[in-house]
Amino acid sequence: MHNAKRYVVTSALPYANGPLHVGHLAGAYLPADIFVRFLRLSGKDVLFICGSDENGAAITMRARKEGISPREVVDKYHDQFLDTFRKVNISFDVYHRTSDPLHHETAQGFFRKLYELGEFEEKTTKQYFDVTAGQFLADRYIQGICPKCGFEDAYGDQCENCGSTLSPEDLKSPRSTLSGDKPEIRETTHWFLPLDKYESWLKDWIEEGTLEGEPHHFPEDWKNHVVGQCKSWIDNGLEARAMTRDLDWGVDVPEDIPGAKGKKLYVWMDAPIGYVSAARYWAQTKGNPDLWKAYWQDEDSALIHFIGKDNIVFHCIIFPAILKAMGTYNLPINVPANQFMNLEGDKISTSRNWAVWVGEFLSETPEYADILRYYLIRNMPELKDSEFTWEGFREAANNELVNTLANFVNRVLVLTGKYYGGKVPDYDESEMLIDLDNAEGFTCLDSELLRIYDMLYQLHESIWKFDFRSGLRTVMDLAAYGNQIIQAHEPWKRQAEEPAMVSALLFLCNQLLTVISVALYPFLPSKADELRKMLNLPVIDEPGELTDVMNRLAEGEVLLLPGHKLGDHHHLFNRIPDNWIQVQKEKLFNTKNSIDDLTYAPLKNPIQFEDFGKLDIRSGTIVSAEKVKNTDKLMKLTLDMGFEQRTVVSGIAAYYKPEDTIGRKVSVVANLAPKKLRGILSQGMIL
Repeated sequence: MHNAKRYVVTSALPYANGPLHVGHLAGAYLPADIFVRFLRLSGKDVLFICGSDENGAAITMRARKEGISPREVVDKYHDQFLDTFRKVNISFDVYHRTSDPLHHETAQGFFRKLYELGEFEEKTTKQYFDVTAGQFLADRYIQGICPKCGFEDAYGDQCENCGSTLSPEDLKSPRSTLSGDKPEIRETTHWFLPLDKYESWLKDWIEEGTLEGEPHHFPEDWKNHVVGQCKSWIDNGLEARAMTRDLDWGVDVPEDIPGAKGKKLYVWMDAPIGYVSAARYWAQTKGNPDLWKAYWQDEDSALIHFIGKDNIVFHCIIFPAILKAMGTYNLPINVPANQFMNLEGDKISTSRNWAVWVGEFLSETPEYADILRYYLIRNMPELKDSEFTWEGFREAANNELVNTLANFVNRVLVLTGKYYGGKVPDYDESEMLIDLDNAEGFTCLDSELLRIYDMLYQLHESIWKFDFRSGLRTVMDLAAYGNQIIQAHEPWKRQAEEPAMVSALLFLCNQLLTVISVALYPFLPSKADELRKMLNLPVIDEPGELTDVMNRLAEGEVLLLPGHKLGDHHHLFNRIPDNWIQVQKEKLFNTKNSIDDLTYAPLKNPIQFEDFGKLDIRSGTIVSAEKVKNTDKLMKLTLDMGFEQRTVVSGIAAYYKPEDTIGRKVSVVANLAPKKLRGILSQGMIL
């Protein structure tokens, strides 16, 4: 791993047009927080940066939908982000926002410098224009059929179904989200970044880890899917990409540049620059406005971006090209992008409300914040897509956190309190303990301390490789090992006859608890602090704690001396009842469509009153109901229409139990042509 003097770690700027869900947390924020806390524990100088991305077309779309100003939208979600990150214990050094004047100044400075260096190409191109709305359409104002997967509601910049990066002209059957009309093509002038000009050095930088012929980073440390996506872009030939847009919300192109009127910086140019403006803001709060330069421009500093896989091209190709063209900035040494997290067998979808919203969940159940962190890290989509399920959440909490970790903590502290008055017992260095790897052999305390050191070293290596799941497993392995040695020795049976064996055992277990209190910190910091208090140790706030523990163990030095008085103890985690999980599952399924599926979809073509008058809407009563076999959503209903009974198939099974619908009155489109659904003739539609 790159051994730098200082580190700049960034998490993708969350887009301020909606709340954060568990996929966001597992993708970019938890992995960065783990790594940063680990760096601090290792005595490293690190600056952890994030902020709200508050520019671009999607903000104005949200404002239109909610009937408020773009400023009100970004203020609302910026405050939500701050609250959510606080609740889940993300330890940013600075959390900024791209609507701040300092960011506008920084982004404009980048643009002006690149313009003066001649790095831009000014091009007149054809762009979609909505005649009805009277404006050019930003990429997010255009929807159509994705050319890659056939998804019908792909946006002009990205398909949210398959994750492909798109251009508006790639879409089939494009339509304006403002009016629903098919947009027409008109000419407009913009500034483009000629990515093809940088193709050669980008290829060497990504594939060989070299920059201008000199070693820059270790490409073998990069994730395969990150390198693979970059290679695909480069192998297909890079093209110039527009850095400005026709928008009414965002960072203005500097007004002293000819043709700047009405033009804004493309959000994917200005958003990554938000990392730099955040660092500038942080330096100002430290009373040294130039302090940020050491982190971004000094050759002894290392830059690492934590993102989701949908942002790879921007952080590995476009932003590095901008930084290199600026001439004074460091390029990232790694971009450990995560894949996506799915939810209960389906893709997370904000428009369908198919998500676990982190802020909402933690407001309702703040006591489960650490369990949420644990489960998301345990299931982190580091190399492939992963799955969040409520059953998995409960299993992880009860079988791992309670049965393994909390159980070991409780056993050690209870036994130490019972036999030694809550003080770490003395020990005999020659006292033998059972060797778990050899049923007929024995091991000594020094050997066991070295074994713990080896496990801690594994954790150290895993985190440096961005393999956080393995690092967390090592912490749990430490606890599992502690439970094994307690179970193997059964101190409650041997205390009377073999007190020296029991004192050696509990002395070792208290050393192991101390190690766990440090190793747990990057993953579950608040629980690590709880454990430290139970051990009557100061909470971790000094850099280098992990390095110190590893060095002491390597030298055979103990961590808690005999006679050390332990603190009060309690259960570190409590079991989650089965019925609580059922409530969460019902809430998820019952609210799936509470957010309009057509949040950003255009209105369909206008109809006349005569068209509406063709509908024959009658009242009916449900007299019987049953789920349609082999489906999740369909229910077969028998309706008493007053003049006859009818069978109607309706997609309500995900929200209602059949027995709960009996006797309900419903409105029915009675003259809808019958249609077979799963072999059942449906004679109408309930509204």
